[in-house]
Amino acid sequence: MQPQELHAFLIILTIAALALSGCVTARLHSEAELNVAARGCGLALGELVQEEDAKRLLFVFRIAPTVQQRICVARWARKRHMRTVIIEAITEPQA
Repeated sequence: MQPQELHAFLIILTIAALALSGCVTARLHSEAELNVAARGCGLALGELVQEEDAKRLLFVFRIAPTVQQRICVARWARKRHMRTVIIEAITEPQA
């Protein structure tokens, strides 16, 4: 294979790899994995939730999470091909 052919082949291979990397799907994480992530981001156990029907979404149930907590969760989710949804307003039913 000539150097020019090899170069063209490597470019095509790289483009194909990048295109396929966008097809990665999120997986359902265990409660233990979510709790480790929650504790690592300064959240309480159970404040990170992932639903089976929406594997690409990571829900944060916490009133007024700090900026650092939001960034930490968003980074963890992004590395796992997920989007973060923050649920801040939890209201109690009126009596």
